[in-house]
Amino acid sequence: MAQQALSGLKVLEYGQFISAPLCAKMLADLGAEVIKVEHPDGGDEARRYGPFPGDIPHPERSGLFLYLNTNKLGITLNPKTETGKKVFKELIGEIDILVENNPPRVMEELGLDYASLSQVNERLIMTSNTPFGQTGPYRDYKGYDLNIQAFGGITSAIGSPDREPLAFPLSQGHAQGGVNAAAATMVALFAREKTGRGQHVDISESQLMSALQRGHVAAYWRFQKLPSQRLGPRGSGRMWPYGVFPCKDGYVSIMTLEDYHWKSFVVAMGSPEWTQDPRFTQDQFVRVQYIDELDAHLTDLLMDYTKKEIFEIAQFKSKDQMPFVPVYNAKDLVESEQLKERDWFVEIDHPESGTLKYPGAPAKLSKTPWKITRRAPLLGEHNEEVLCQRLRYSKEDMAEMRRAGVI
Repeated sequence: MAQQALSGLKVLEYGQFISAPLCAKMLADLGAEVIKVEHPDGGDEARRYGPFPGDIPHPERSGLFLYLNTNKLGITLNPKTETGKKVFKELIGEIDILVENNPPRVMEELGLDYASLSQVNERLIMTSNTPFGQTGPYRDYKGYDLNIQAFGGITSAIGSPDREPLAFPLSQGHAQGGVNAAAATMVALFAREKTGRGQHVDISESQLMSALQRGHVAAYWRFQKLPSQRLGPRGSGRMWPYGVFPCKDGYVSIMTLEDYHWKSFVVAMGSPEWTQDPRFTQDQFVRVQYIDELDAHLTDLLMDYTKKEIFEIAQFKSKDQMPFVPVYNAKDLVESEQLKERDWFVEIDHPESGTLKYPGAPAKLSKTPWKITRRAPLLGEHNEEVLCQRLRYSKEDMAEMRRAGVI
């Protein structure tokens, strides 16, 4: 079996829901050994989120939890107890990386902040993923995905102007926080190779969303004085067509980033008569003034084609490849010819959920492959392996810990 990119790396995950588990999963799927710490009372919050097989809630069958926690050992531990804190620090002494997403003040009050833990392990890299970061006036505020996206400027540009603002779906603030935390952790690892010292990686999800998703808006304002606006389903407001349009079997996303995109598509679609109207033959900044009439014409045209046909026309039958893509639902994704050809999905068996298809590798590495070798753990499944076999606690010790609410 080929050596994986992060084989030999040891990670402790003390977090829940999305950001910390996703960061740790990305390291685990590349070969790092991850021990996931869950609270004895109910475990990770993600266990209570769906989708669930048969739409029946069950803490061991959450699709979100099952996906985010592959390749991990799972233990229960309550570091708020003295014994639990002692065990936690023993684990810290044996790892390379701690990934967590707890409120900064909570970690400080527990004595599990970076200043304290680095005294236990000076090579420790601690990656903290929180809504507002470790410093600043908002650091102790509660923050959920909607708050993160609003603070980061996302909601200023999504939704109809006469209605409430909207956010990206599916907790993108937390998800993008997790992905970027993994990348930042890798940078810290490279630094440790040179210096021999660990460091604290501080991820502010709101700042991240502001920089990565809305940073270009600052340039629009600085050089063109164009404010951020909510413009409804036709999201640009400065070019046309640009948005999600219905078609014969669903929806298609059309983005004419340049005027020649639209002109090339018109020719490929047979140059319908309405496209020759002088109002519509001018550049996109003029066309956008007639957006309602244009939308009606374009929708009528697209309803004669499937999303696959529109994609193929845009990619292969026009002289310019254009960013027109199908909008997939879950069924489309599972049946995608592209993903089947690349063997993207992986099947994993689980004692509670059965065999399910999971998303596969984000990138394929030929020499150090990404792979799933372990399903998500049951709650406390590896307590004995970690506490008894590694830390040398006895089964009697474990029984006492269980009675005291430590595990």
